[in-house]
This record gives sequence, C-alpha cells and structure tokens, in this order.
Amino acid sequence: MKVYTTDQIRNIAIIGNAGSGKTTLAESMLFEGGVINRRGEVTSKNTVSDYNQIEQDFGNTVFSTLLYTEYNNKKINILDTPGMDDLCGGVVSSLNVTDLGLLLINATNGVEAGTEGAYRRAETSNAPLIFVFNQLDHDNSNFDKSLEQCKASFGNKVTVVQYPLDAGPGFTAIIDVLKMKMFKYGTEGGKPEVLDIPASEKDKADELHNELVEMAAENEEALMELYFDQGSLSEDDMRKGMKMGMLQRDLYPVFCTGAKKNMGVGRLLEFVSNIAPAPNEVPMRKIIDGKEVKMEAGDKPTLFVFKTTIESHVGEITYFKVMSGTITEGLDLINSNTGNKERLSQVFVAAGKTRDKVDKLVAGDLGCTVKLKDTKYNASLSEKDADTKFEEIVFPTPRHTIALKAVNDSDDEKVGEVLNKLKFEDPTYLIEYSKELKQLLVHNQGEYHLNTLKWFFDNIHKIEVDHIQPKIPYRETITKSEQSDYRHKKQSGGAGQFGEVHMIIEPIIEGSEPKKMFNIKGKDQKIALRDVQEHPLAWGGKLEFVNSIVGGSIDARFLPAILKGIMEKMEEGP
Repeated sequence: MKVYTTDQIRNIAIIGNAGSGKTTLAESMLFEGGVINRRGEVTSKNTVSDYNQIEQDFGNTVFSTLLYTEYNNKKINILDTPGMDDLCGGVVSSLNVTDLGLLLINATNGVEAGTEGAYRRAETSNAPLIFVFNQLDHDNSNFDKSLEQCKASFGNKVTVVQYPLDAGPGFTAIIDVLKMKMFKYGTEGGKPEVLDIPASEKDKADELHNELVEMAAENEEALMELYFDQGSLSEDDMRKGMKMGMLQRDLYPVFCTGAKKNMGVGRLLEFVSNIAPAPNEVPMRKIIDGKEVKMEAGDKPTLFVFKTTIESHVGEITYFKVMSGTITEGLDLINSNTGNKERLSQVFVAAGKTRDKVDKLVAGDLGCTVKLKDTKYNASLSEKDADTKFEEIVFPTPRHTIALKAVNDSDDEKVGEVLNKLKFEDPTYLIEYSKELKQLLVHNQGEYHLNTLKWFFDNIHKIEVDHIQPKIPYRETITKSEQSDYRHKKQSGGAGQFGEVHMIIEPIIEGSEPKKMFNIKGKDQKIALRDVQEHPLAWGGKLEFVNSIVGGSIDARFLPAILKGIMEKMEEGP
C-alpha cells in the first residue's frame, strides 16, 4: 500500500439500526475500492467485517470492525459498528476516532429506535453526518415517508442530494441534484450510466437543487453574496459550502444506495473522498496532560488506543489512531496511562481479520499492532518525556445486572478469568464481586449483551454458567440499645482459660456522646470511655467503636480482632 498523507485520509463510522445494511454497505465499499474482488453477504457468513464466529451465528455485527478502502487517491478508513443498542460500546468508540458518520436509514422502516440512538451518540461526539437511505430495492421501500420521518426527528438539516427513481423491487436509478445527473444501474447493480435527468423529473430535481444551493450558501458570507449575484453556485462552490455545513453540523446530506447490489456506493465514496473532512480539518482530541501536539506528520509521534482484542495464536491486538507524527515499525513509546515502555514491533492496516504490514502510518490514520505488554483501550502513547495524554472515551454506564455462577465449583476461577478477557475487549461490562451479597455481579447493557456473554462461555470457553438474579441487599439497623455477654471457660491441663466479655450496642444519634452508665447484671455501672473510633461503612453510615476496657483486663493487642469480628458480623447480618 502507498503511504497516504494526512489530507488524503478519510475516517468514517457506519452507524444505524440493526438490519439497515451497514455491513453490506461496507462490503460494497471495499469492492468498489478494489480491496476485495468479490462481495460477500451477511446471510452467507462471508463478509470481511463480520468475521467473528459469534457474528456469523447471530447474523448481526457484535464488534466494531476496522476496514479500509482506496478510492479517488484517498485512503478511506471504515469502522463498521453494531446496530443493537446493547452493543453500543463499539459505536461510541468508533465515533470518537472518526471524522464523519454515515447514518444508515432502512428505507422500508424509516426512523427506528436504533436510528435515534445512533444519532444521539453522533451528536454527543459532535460528528458530521451523511444520511444514507439504503435498501431502496426492497419491497415496501418508501423514500418519501422515510425522508419525512428524518426531517421530523432531526430537522431540516436533512437535505436531499439524491433521491431514487421508482424505489422498490424495480429500483435502478438515482437522481443526483448536486451533479444534476441521473445514475442508471443494471438490474444487478454494477457500474452506472451517467445520463441526463428525464424531463418528467426535471422540475422536482431543479427545486431540490435550489434548496441544496441555498443550504450550501448559508454557511459562508462570500458564498451567499455569490449566490445572490448569480442566482446559483458552481459545483465546486457547492462542495465548499456543503463541507462547511457538514463540519458545523448544519447540513446532513442525503444519499441513496441499494448496497446489496452495489447501487449508489461508488458515488457515495466519490462524495466522501471529495467533500468529507480530513483528520486535520476537524478539532484535535482534547489533551488533558503532557505536551501539546498537532495533527501533522512532522510532529512528535503520539497515538490513542480505541479498541483492544484478543485473538488465538496471536494474542492482544491493539487498534489506534495516530494523533500526531509518523508511526513506524520498531518505534518505542511510553504509555502515558501506566508509564511503561511499549515497542511497536509491527504496524498494520486492517480489513477485518486481514492485517497488511506497512512501513509507516501518518497523523490521522487508523491502524493496529500486536503483542503490546500493558496497553488497552483509552491508552495514550507518546515519546519519552512528552507524556501526552488524550481525553478518554466515556463509555455508556451499565443498565442491567445479573449474578454469574459456575455450575461446577471447580470452574469458579476460570469464570473470573473469562470475564476479565471479555471486559478487555468490551469496556461496557463492569465486573464486581459483592462481599455483601457474596455473588459475582456482571453489570451489562441488556439482554442481547448477556446473550453474547453466554455464547462466549458456551462456545469458546466451554464453561457452563448460570445467570442468576442478584440477591436483594436487605439492610437492617439498630433501633434501641441492647447488650450481650459471653463467658469463656476452658481447662487445658495447665492454668486454664477464663474470660468474660460484655458488649453494648446502641444506635448513633448525631451530636450525642456514648453513654457512660449501663445496667450490667441488674446493677448500674459507670463505664470509662478509653477510646472512641469512627469507621465508615461501605453500605453507608458509620460504626463508633468505644473501648471501655480498664485495668488491662483484656490485652490491647486483641482489640483489632474484636473490631474485625464486629465488622464481619455487621456485614453478614443476623
């Protein structure tokens, strides 16, 4: 592969509801760029993106997958993301390292829950968007209704650049109101003929073209003046205005595809290569510590890790974005999170499970390396003494919790090891052992997330586990004073053992002091307050531990053991 400069790189994330055709679109993009010579299909389980066995079994993308294609003298890095909301971690990480989102709309369903979720995550990441209306060749496809729903949900920023001619099973043509041409495809897709717009569509195309010109002109005063003077804009001026509008999230261009038959994909790639922002045209990721760097190939090398996986026979694979400088094989960097040195023994570009070795990657590019010692997602790597640290990705907090228990007690330790590996790859899991409940808790995103968890235990690790509802942490508190005593007496053949202990428990009333008089064996007795310690409790509140031992009747060395026993009993409950 040739070495691309920063301004020749485009980084895009394909997002949207499950079933909108994201993986199929990615497959056609790789085919258009010549990275593959034959398009796979999700149903045939042979796509470049969905190469994991779990994805082939589920029929859905489970992990975000790094791909690339080459088009129009540009390298376009693609992150194909899951559509199920339970698997949102891959969407979040992808939007944090790309510069443009392709939001897919299933034209048979319009705006779906996953569409809105993907849009919100793009909004949080401040990512420019292109709306791609896909599956226009399917039964019940309805472009106009889907467009109306998008405008109602996301506003009039959703602006038509293309619309289909005869959406449905007979779909073979796309009207492009930027180029003012019609792209005509064969019934099985392929390369289109570029034709004049039919007379029957001319009025509609002119109206949409004028709307697009106005939207493009609104983004710069000079373009607006030119528009008022000439009544229109050249295609180059429109590109300039559209790019500014996309960067400001004031314009969401609408494109049309039938990705399964590779209809409209080449034109979409052309638009991305010409108008989508390069990595140095968007704001740099925030630096929270260390030396400042710029998105330039000549600056000091830094990278940011957005994804880590474990592959059998290979080990850990680390996916990163080059934030500055040039990354080369054999480069030594410091993990700014841990302070440990890491050597990039090899540098790769990735298309699914295929990794191609390259000599170097420049600022803005995405790539991967293998066998780093102590680096995972959210790590920043930089040269010694630079200590540049980038803002970390904030992953969604868990929404659901289950307790996990190995069916065979001998597998308990293995269960913990498997969970740690899964969390290494998916940071939206939170693993916790609850001392209070005495259960291993897996905080997760929901039922589908749990289904993937079960699949890994069943199919990869061959460990049988039960999913159990977590116990309810019922809690009790002291409401009145009580006291207890215990007499220990043991004859061991020598001097023997004898001891008598009295313990008094009472509720704490803020501002009050421990009582100094208690009734012991029917007699009121004054108690000395030798020492009062406060111990915060993990579940809330505090324990006041009052030492009233006098005369050395109990050795002070036993006091920590007494306190420990009280704390353990409090945690256990009655």
